[in-house]
Amino acid sequence: MRVVRLGSAKAAATELGLSPSALSRRVGALEDFVGKRLFTRQHQAMKLTEDGQTFYNAVSPKLDDLADAVDSQMESGNVMRLRLGVLPLFGGQRLFPRLAELRQLQPRLHIDIDTGPHLADRVGDTLDCAVVLSTEPEGGFHAVRLDHNQVYAIASRQLAAEIGEVPDARRLARQTYLVHDDMQDLLDAWKTAIALPSLEPVAIDRYDSGQLMLEAAAQGLGIAVMHADHFVRAHDERLARLFDVEIESPYSYWFICRPRALENRPVRIFHDWLIKAHL
Repeated sequence: MRVVRLGSAKAAATELGLSPSALSRRVGALEDFVGKRLFTRQHQAMKLTEDGQTFYNAVSPKLDDLADAVDSQMESGNVMRLRLGVLPLFGGQRLFPRLAELRQLQPRLHIDIDTGPHLADRVGDTLDCAVVLSTEPEGGFHAVRLDHNQVYAIASRQLAAEIGEVPDARRLARQTYLVHDDMQDLLDAWKTAIALPSLEPVAIDRYDSGQLMLEAAAQGLGIAVMHADHFVRAHDERLARLFDVEIESPYSYWFICRPRALENRPVRIFHDWLIKAHL
């Protein structure tokens, strides 16, 4: 199931703690067992064949039922377990400050937190649900939009003072810009908003962590182009916003799960609390 959802032997092997060659042998053994070629292979990419899709459609619901049966037995004990994927900055700024409220309401609910890559791809497999950053989640998910946001350019106070209050192409072109892997369109949106769409910076550094982007900006390592909400919630006196421009972000945080997962009590509890809490 991981190979199907991730579409990559390497990514699936990493999830399973296997080498790609070991995973390939397991897939080959399954194909030998059913007597059909289930996947086409091209480098690390693996896609279902027509026979593979038919096999997956027949087997996948049974595996989901088995997982639900295991979950139901776990719920009959003292602990309800939720496997939640979440980005670190959302977790640190918005989720963890409020989790004590959920614990008071549902003391039996315990949450395994996963901040690893490919969260959406793993929902329904190694994750029950996730909070992801996206323009809009792909079809097949139950998805709830959690916010709307503005785009800010954020720098250290010293760097902000050097750049000044009016956009200057020469000064801005000498800067390094910090961009999140999941929000690569924000820099272009910001450049357009300050009427410098052709601005070519000296460098663009890419991050997979919003927390590290904020710290890098505070240390004067560059200009972080990210959501206003993260700047406001950071309460970091070392940081300043560049220019007073209104830019609507195309990205939002979304809660996602498979529709049938809402029948799982831990998922339903967390889903309902998250919406009500307005994190």
